[in-house]
Amino acid sequence: MPTRRDMLALSTMGAAALLARQAHAQDAGHAGDVMPTLGHVTGTTLPANAPRPGQRFRPPTRIGLGGVPIGNGFAACTDADAEAALEAAWAAGVRYFDTSPWYGLGLSERRFGHFLHTRPRDEFVLSTKVGRLLTATTHPPAVKLWNDPSPFAYRYDYTADGVRRSIEDSLQRLGISRLDIVYIHDISPDNGDMGARWTEYFDVAAKGAMPALTRMREEGIIKAWGFGVNTPQPALKAIEAGDPDIFLLATQYSLLRHDEALDHTLPALARRGISAVVGAPLNAGYLAGRDRYDYRGTIPEGMPRKRARISAIAARHGIDLRTAALQFAAAHPTVAAIVPGARNAAQMQANARSMEVAIPPEFWAALKQEKLIAANAPTPATV
Repeated sequence: MPTRRDMLALSTMGAAALLARQAHAQDAGHAGDVMPTLGHVTGTTLPANAPRPGQRFRPPTRIGLGGVPIGNGFAACTDADAEAALEAAWAAGVRYFDTSPWYGLGLSERRFGHFLHTRPRDEFVLSTKVGRLLTATTHPPAVKLWNDPSPFAYRYDYTADGVRRSIEDSLQRLGISRLDIVYIHDISPDNGDMGARWTEYFDVAAKGAMPALTRMREEGIIKAWGFGVNTPQPALKAIEAGDPDIFLLATQYSLLRHDEALDHTLPALARRGISAVVGAPLNAGYLAGRDRYDYRGTIPEGMPRKRARISAIAARHGIDLRTAALQFAAAHPTVAAIVPGARNAAQMQANARSMEVAIPPEFWAALKQEKLIAANAPTPATV
């Protein structure tokens, strides 16, 4: 007779096989592009942030649309698919949109603006980034992340003048009159252009970009500013050097990896009334069945087994992995929003549906019992 250990192993292997089939189907086109949404969809509206007196600015909806895929991140995206993803986001009630000059070297901003400039400006929140200035070139740099990007070269500029120039350029590409949130982008040790020298760029930003953005906020030109980074060190350094409102923490708080953010980064932000936006809550598609993890070329050791174990427990509770991952990332009270990307309407619709599924509390209890998530991690059943 099979033991409980044998049954769990079989469940894990079955989940791994299912994820492998889904990943293979995703490469075949849109028909297999989306992990099916499982569980009871409540039909309620998307979760929102209730305004509180004295609170720093937060986006209105707790799920937004991230702009990496629409900038041809990982794979090419057609103009029609990009427009359809944005339309699907709007139809679902999403009113927070995040992009950057870096995404597709201006391509993401142009596509976002093409859609958003026809919508009432007061009905949505838009964030973009500063730190890289783009210039036209016949020989754009080879950046592995971007497929068929716009023909621009980039250079770093975190000075006050550079920030103003970057914002003006972004508004031109977007065709929109103003920005709501501005993130100082990619001053981080994981930035291959910087490495250990990231602190030198930070010092420039501390004297230039940070006070310039603070003045813009005080003058009402923007509503909030912060850093958009993939590691915690710049965020923790920034709260000591300036007065930021909100941070875009990418690849730092997900169902698979969250201990450092949970125990250190998010509490440090909360103590100062600063909120976080979670970028890459699906680890750049890994928690939706894809064979890639974050923005790196390798999948960390142990992650395939951990993903398969969580997927097997999700299946036993009648839900899918993507839904669990998105709701987990959004559950922390310091998190103002999550911004998963989408390159077409089907992906965006699935992300929105995942936020409307009722997840059984027993699912989260099982993950904690199996030590697959931290014991002190907030979950939708506990917040």
